[in-house]
Amino acid sequence: MTDFRLTAQHTDGDLALAHITGELDVATAPHLRAQALALIEQGHRHLILDLAAVTFCDSSGFNALVGIYRCAKTADGTLVLAAVPDRLERLLDLTGLSTLLPAHPTAAHALVAHTRTHDTATA
Repeated sequence: MTDFRLTAQHTDGDLALAHITGELDVATAPHLRAQALALIEQGHRHLILDLAAVTFCDSSGFNALVGIYRCAKTADGTLVLAAVPDRLERLLDLTGLSTLLPAHPTAAHALVAHTRTHDTATA
């Protein structure tokens, strides 16, 4: 198996921030999906995936992100990406998925945006 790790650093109520490290490929995509879905099942229906340390993403990794998005949406949640690598960002743009999967330059930016959206929704 290629190098891969998902670390849930920030879990606050229905929000989880997970840092992804390594390659997202046919060998690791099922692990990404399973670990992200476990976070959703634990009640963290809003996910921020920090991709700053992702070194490679093939179609399997891309499909895992789409599956995670669908599961989050089914749970009445969201999937937001942070620090998306250039090649993956271009693929998201080309497929039109960038409109469904908002991206922020850093995890910190994504957290601020989530807080603003959540505060506005509850106000």
